[in-house]
Amino acid sequence: MKNIVKKLAPLALAVLVLTGCEKEYLDTTPASAVPNEMVFGTTEGATVALNGIYRSMWASMDGSHGHFGQKSYDLTMDMMGNDVITPVRGYGWFVAEYNHSAYGTATQTSRSGATWRYYYRTINNANLIIANVDEAVGTQERRDYLKGNALFLRAHSYFYLVNLFQHTYKGNENAPGVPVYTEPTTEGKGRGTVQEVYNQILADLDAAEALLAGKTKDHVSHINQKTVKGLQARVALQMENWERAATKANEARQGYTLMNAATYKAGFGASNGEWMWGLQIPNDQSTIYASFFSHMANTAGGYAGLGSTKLITRELYEKMSVTDVRREIVQAPSVDNKGTYYNYTSLKFRLPGAGSWAADYVLMRASEMFLIEAEALARLGRTSEAVTVLEALVKARDPLYVAPVLSGAALIEEILIQRRIELWGEGFSILDLKRLNRPVKRVTGTAPNGEHVEALILVKERSITDPQILFRIPQDELNNNKALSAGDQNP
Repeated sequence: MKNIVKKLAPLALAVLVLTGCEKEYLDTTPASAVPNEMVFGTTEGATVALNGIYRSMWASMDGSHGHFGQKSYDLTMDMMGNDVITPVRGYGWFVAEYNHSAYGTATQTSRSGATWRYYYRTINNANLIIANVDEAVGTQERRDYLKGNALFLRAHSYFYLVNLFQHTYKGNENAPGVPVYTEPTTEGKGRGTVQEVYNQILADLDAAEALLAGKTKDHVSHINQKTVKGLQARVALQMENWERAATKANEARQGYTLMNAATYKAGFGASNGEWMWGLQIPNDQSTIYASFFSHMANTAGGYAGLGSTKLITRELYEKMSVTDVRREIVQAPSVDNKGTYYNYTSLKFRLPGAGSWAADYVLMRASEMFLIEAEALARLGRTSEAVTVLEALVKARDPLYVAPVLSGAALIEEILIQRRIELWGEGFSILDLKRLNRPVKRVTGTAPNGEHVEALILVKERSITDPQILFRIPQDELNNNKALSAGDQNP
C-alpha cells in the first residue's frame, strides 16, 4: 500500500458535495490535491471528503468499462460463482472473471490490482477522516457522524479485501490476510492474519454503531446505524457467529418494508423502502457503459444488451414456483429458444427510464437480513423461528409459498436456495461458496444454446480451497512495500 498512500497524502479527493434536495454533486474546489488543514479544519470540509469517498464507490476508475466502484466487484464475485451464466463473449468484459483467469495477473490494472487499489484508496481516505475529524471545528454530533461513516467504510473495505485475497474466515484464522492500516501513513505493512483483519473489522463496526446511534443519514448514499448492523450481520455470517448474525440481522431490518411484486418487477435501478444502503448517482454523471447496468441490464443498450447477456441457471430457475415474481422476471424457456431473449435471461436489473442511463446502485437490502437471520436461527436449532422469518420474506415474492416441513440441514438448504434466488446478481455467490465450503461447479447446457455456454466455461469445476481462486497482490505493491516480499504473494 505504500505506493498508494504516497499518491493520496495529502488528501487528493475529488471534492464533490452531495446535496439532500437535488440529485447532483456540486464542485466546491478544484478536484486536485487539497491540504489536510483546508479539508479537515471544519466538519463542513470533512463532509466534502466523506462525499468524495462515496462518489468513488460508483465512479469509473482509470476510464475502464470494467472498473466502476463497488458494483464491479459485486459483479466479479457473482461471475466467479455458479448461478450467473453468460452464453456469449460479446465485448469480452468480465469473461476472464467468469473463467477465473483474471486473478492470476498482478498488474495494477488487472482485476486483482484494481481491487487492491480501490479498497485501499477507500481505507486511506477513511483513515484521513478518522485521524483528523476530532479536531475539526463543528459540533460533536457532526464529528461523530463523520467518524462513524468513515469507520464503516474502512470495515467494509477490509471485509472484501480479506475475503478476496484469502479463503474464508473459519479454519483460516491464522492464514495471511491483508495489511491493516488504521492511520494515514507512507510506511508499508506486512500481511496481518485473517483474525487480525477481522478483529479490526469488528472493532470499527462496533465503534461506528455507537457513534451513529440516533443519527439520520445526510443522503441516501451515506449510512446509518441500521446499515452498520447490516454489515455486522454480514460479517458474523461469514465468521459463522450465528448468535450475533441472527441478532444483528433482526435489528438491522426493523422499519424496512419488503418490496411488493410490482416494485420487484420494476427493476433495481431506483431506491425503495427495502433498500438499506444504495448509491444515488446523479443523472448527468452516470457512467453509461462503465456501469453495473451496462453489464447486467439485459434490456438496455449496454454490454449486456449488446451481446454479453446474463442468464440464471436452469437449476435455480426450476426451484421457483410459477407464482413467484422472481420467476416472472426470467425469460421462460422455449424449445427453439426463440423468445425475446435467450432462455433464462434475467430481467431483474432494469434502468428506471427508457432512453436514460440514470440509475442507482443497491448495496444492502432488508431481504438479505431476513435470509441471514433465518439461516442463523436454523443453525442454532431454532427451527420454528427460522421458518417464520423465511416465510415472511418469500411470501412477499410468492404469496402461495409455504416453507417445507423441514429442520436441521434440510431447512438450512431450503434457506440457502432462497438466498441464491433472492440475491442473484447482487454479489454474494463466491463469498457464500467460500463460507459453505462448496465448489465452484458450473452446469453446462443450461439452455438450447448450451453449446455456447459450455464454450465459454473454461473452469467447469474447482475446489473452493484451490489457491488459484485467490486474488494476487499487485506487483507494484510487492516492489514498493518494504514489509512485503515475493514470498508474501498468494500461490
